[in-house]
Amino acid sequence: MPTHPRPAALPSRLPDLHALQSAFARRSLLRGAGAVGAVGALSACGSDDAGGGGDGEATTLGSRFGDEVPRAAEDAVIAAFTEASGIEVTPNVQDNETFQESINSYLQGNPDDVFTWFAGFRGRFFDDQGLVGDLTDVWTDIEDGFTPAFKEASSNGDKQILVPVLNYPWAVFYRKSLFEENGYTVPETRDDLIALCEQVQADGLVPFAFGDADGWPAMGTFDILNMRLNGYDFHISLMAGDEDWDGDEVRAVFEEWATLLPFHQEDPVGRTWQDAAASLLQKESAMYILGMFVGEQFPEGEERDDLDFFTFPALDDEIGNGALDAPIDGYMMVADPQDEAAAKDFLRFLGSKEAGELFLAENPNNIAAHLEADTSGYSALQQKAAELIGSAENIAQFLDRDTRPDFASTIVIPALQKFLQDPEDIDGVLTDLQAGKERLFVEEG
Repeated sequence: MPTHPRPAALPSRLPDLHALQSAFARRSLLRGAGAVGAVGALSACGSDDAGGGGDGEATTLGSRFGDEVPRAAEDAVIAAFTEASGIEVTPNVQDNETFQESINSYLQGNPDDVFTWFAGFRGRFFDDQGLVGDLTDVWTDIEDGFTPAFKEASSNGDKQILVPVLNYPWAVFYRKSLFEENGYTVPETRDDLIALCEQVQADGLVPFAFGDADGWPAMGTFDILNMRLNGYDFHISLMAGDEDWDGDEVRAVFEEWATLLPFHQEDPVGRTWQDAAASLLQKESAMYILGMFVGEQFPEGEERDDLDFFTFPALDDEIGNGALDAPIDGYMMVADPQDEAAAKDFLRFLGSKEAGELFLAENPNNIAAHLEADTSGYSALQQKAAELIGSAENIAQFLDRDTRPDFASTIVIPALQKFLQDPEDIDGVLTDLQAGKERLFVEEG
């Protein structure tokens, strides 16, 4: 994993901490006077109608942001919140993969009050099990900052369960200078893409960087091929367990993938996504299908500014290329927090434009979820990402967010890695996927 300097903060985009301090001070006074609800959003915060214990002075956070860049961003948000509110936040940090793999046991054990998680099906799954808290009252205060689509993605029915902070697109990333030096052009069709891959190989480079040691990166390739070949509606229906995984549609996805796989780095199961990103950075690979967080592996400045992307071309003219993955990252509260008042105050802050700006100041490899966040400091890549997401015909969250967590982790990851190690055994992969779908979606419900 390459190391690089922590990106410098962008002072012009940082929130006015004095204003935040004043707001929280006013909230505390009003809470004490029994006047909560008489003024705006911050005045609605507090413990008057909150369940759970605690005195509203401290909360805990379970975080998957163990990597350097997102860790710095979350630490900056925590520091700003504590400075403004006086409420202490104790983070419990793990690496991303460990956090996600242990989430079931974590939530059923002794979890922290607030935890990092995802919008969509993957959040609703835990709400359906009674493991997460109701944030509908928090959303009453923050709703004006988000589009209806973000609210829907953060809800389970009429109940809000997640506070969104960031999102980002999955696309095909490349270095502009490498394309310019070699005369490569962005492919607009499948034939263009194949021709480009053949030219890249002839030039002694690897067309696609690829690392799937963590299991989830290959899901991005599956998602885009499935949406390009079978359409967004089929993809979402498949994720919900309403389609067969051993049918002709999914078979076509793996057959197309088997055709493209020789253009990827070999042995992806033994390589992390960070090491694959390093090959893109070092111009050993020409392209990489990944989320915009690939920029975390590029040093700030000339090399990060060299990063660009295009959407995967259409594979069926009737379906087109208007669908993409654009996951929403956010925070949830556990069902029985130690200090619900403090947890909800922290979540309201996380749902503010100031929190979004702080995240992006430290980690400019996403775009802000909040409508009023200052985008004047966006890089060209961030602006392009915002335009892409804004113009997308359909937006999926990501395979492991659009389906059951247990199906994604115990069935899909082994099946995809089995395919990557033996792409000729498509029948075996489809059989495993269908058997897993029937067991988890049909037999266990």
